[in-house]
Amino acid sequence: MTAAVSSFEGLGLSTDMLARIGQAGYSSPTPIQRMAIPHALAGQDVIGCAQTGTGKTAAFVIPIIERLADGRGTRALILAPTRELAMQVQKVVDQLGRRRGVGAALIVGGENMQQQERALRQGPDVVVGTPGRLLDHMWRGTINLLAIKILVLDEADRLLDMGFAPQINQILDALSEERQTMLFSATMPEDVKALARTRLRQPVRAQVGTTGTTPSAAEQKVFHASPEQKNPMLRRLVKQEPGTTLVFTRTKSRADRVGRMLVDDGVPTAVLHSNRTMSQRREALEGFKRGKYRVLVATDIMARGIHVNGIAHVINYDLPNSPEDYVHRVGRTARVQAKGRASTFVMPEERSQLRAIERLLGQAVPVAGS
Repeated sequence: MTAAVSSFEGLGLSTDMLARIGQAGYSSPTPIQRMAIPHALAGQDVIGCAQTGTGKTAAFVIPIIERLADGRGTRALILAPTRELAMQVQKVVDQLGRRRGVGAALIVGGENMQQQERALRQGPDVVVGTPGRLLDHMWRGTINLLAIKILVLDEADRLLDMGFAPQINQILDALSEERQTMLFSATMPEDVKALARTRLRQPVRAQVGTTGTTPSAAEQKVFHASPEQKNPMLRRLVKQEPGTTLVFTRTKSRADRVGRMLVDDGVPTAVLHSNRTMSQRREALEGFKRGKYRVLVATDIMARGIHVNGIAHVINYDLPNSPEDYVHRVGRTARVQAKGRASTFVMPEERSQLRAIERLLGQAVPVAGS
């Protein structure tokens, strides 16, 4: 029934929230928002599964704000796999919650611990964090998880991919069992399904499309290339595409080399990976969003959950480590009904990896020029 609702007014939201949604530029709910928000508002556990770029963040932030607006103290916890994604989620909470008096504290690695302790002492309504830094605060006694009423595991598949399962289980064990848990993910591998079975209570499943799908509006092409052909091919594609371009490499050192090459070519380019400082990462991402940089070269830290609208072209300079990561990379373009392109360089010895990607997609990726 909720899937047929065509406006936010039909989702049972408050007048204040509807006004804030309009001011934030949301016009109508996406399918995952239509399916998840009513159940989340009712306090039910929710499994939200949809490809990247479909509005999953607002699907859990909106009901959290609605449920917390009339109370005080820290009652919601949102766990994200990366600092960048946590920062993005915090911005959405503050953007939509400020008018309702709901704010969020950001608890991530790479930032000053004492500043985070001061923020926690002020009793923010929502804590958005990464698992490792949240555990640091647990051991220091600067956060009490027993007061948490709502837990969100954002990009759950990536959380487990990155080896956070032990930390997540420690955090879950410290929470009250009388809580609402929402798990959002782009894919549902077996470890995510097992987590949902053991940690959620009679969850409602909100699934849009099938997992392992890329945006239908993304035009995908494979370019067969030798290692020596990659740089000339990349230069040509970047020159052909005047819009914003996101280039993925497998390693941090290669991201640095590719970034320097494009800068030397006169292309406004930033580089983003985990060896960059927090201020460098923030500047690169914000500069890319604002249009200061036309190209962003990144490792897979960028493949999940980062909301950058209008990316015209995703280029896989290197194939990702898993077929699922291909889906998340390509999902950076053609977001929310926009069009986009995805170009992938495949070396001769990588044909089997390409076939694995195509098996996940259920279709062949067209070869450029064919």
